[in-house]
Amino acid sequence: MHLLTAATAPRDDTVAIDLTQTPGEIVVLSAADSDLACLAAARRRLGGDFPSVRLANLLRLGHPLSIDLYDEAVLRHAELVVVRLLGGLSYWPYGAERLVERARAGDLRLALLPGDARDDPELVEASSLPPDALARLGRYANEGGVDNAEQLLRYAASLLGRRIAWHEPATLPRCGIWDAAASGEPPRGSTVPILFYRALLQAGDTAPIEALAAALRAHGLAPLPVFVTSLKEPDAGRLIGELVDRHAPPVILNATGFAVGRLDAGGSDDPLRRADCPVLQVVLAGGDRAGWAEGTRGLAPRDIAMNVALPEIDGRILARAVSFKRQAERDPLTEADIARHEPEPSRVAFVAELAHAWADLRGTPASQRRIALILANYPNRDGRIGNGVGLDTPESAA
Repeated sequence: MHLLTAATAPRDDTVAIDLTQTPGEIVVLSAADSDLACLAAARRRLGGDFPSVRLANLLRLGHPLSIDLYDEAVLRHAELVVVRLLGGLSYWPYGAERLVERARAGDLRLALLPGDARDDPELVEASSLPPDALARLGRYANEGGVDNAEQLLRYAASLLGRRIAWHEPATLPRCGIWDAAASGEPPRGSTVPILFYRALLQAGDTAPIEALAAALRAHGLAPLPVFVTSLKEPDAGRLIGELVDRHAPPVILNATGFAVGRLDAGGSDDPLRRADCPVLQVVLAGGDRAGWAEGTRGLAPRDIAMNVALPEIDGRILARAVSFKRQAERDPLTEADIARHEPEPSRVAFVAELAHAWADLRGTPASQRRIALILANYPNRDGRIGNGVGLDTPESAA
């Protein structure tokens, strides 16, 4: 089997990857680069006499051979392993099974944490730490930011018997307006919200949001960057409702994934429906630009599911990917390859131009609008226009 190093491998589970790490006393695994960036920054604060820490992205440990290699080199030597699993045990079954087996044999302290704020009794049952310790570790991770990441590592070291001070998790705002990227001048044109995950702000990984804001300003629009933990949270819904009422945006850019509304609820759970305007879905891709440009399948399956297919349930309009992950230099203290989002200028410009066009259309009187409906005719028979077999699709459209 062809084995790639982490520096040359794609960010998916199609190939085996050797992360080439050495053993560490504390190992933290997460599929969120923002988690790893915060933890790496926190480890730099803690000095040279702190227990050794290793960080790795679960997206790089999808292939069974990748897991075996990492297990042999790192996991079996660790004293404590913390894993954040968005989606439960089924998200990483082979790796979790190996860790749970070793923890139950008494060879390892294991904390399996949900990747979000929801409780997961199955992860608690599979872990070897007591529920109160799991809950505290989970709160550090869910609140996020470098300060909480530092306390997570301090608390983890105390679980190993080290005499290291720590304090309880600090609560951070779950949502808000990111003033640093909002226009500092009175709006020259319509206000266009840009919705993105709070984790990007906490990790300082905001280059795509800044690029989108600058491109909107170049078109005479007033960007309004809004960070959220999830569009499903009530606080986020209230904030978005207030902003929609105040600014009446003609278009919204959404960089959050998954779906908000339920099909059986008619989308009523979606706070963006209140705006009654197009919501353009922009994708912050999890893969690198070279893999996307040279490949034949476009975005990776994970990106398509989270950022294309699921948002369509909410009626989002796919714009395109505006950034890709760029691999940074290896962090020497944690041996982690911290990836960051890097904007793709041509695609950022396209999205800004598209948003500008929607805003112009919103401001055009209905009597002056010229709307075209393009219907597919495949297979090439008039009776199947719009793929409506046996249906009069043109008449229905009329």
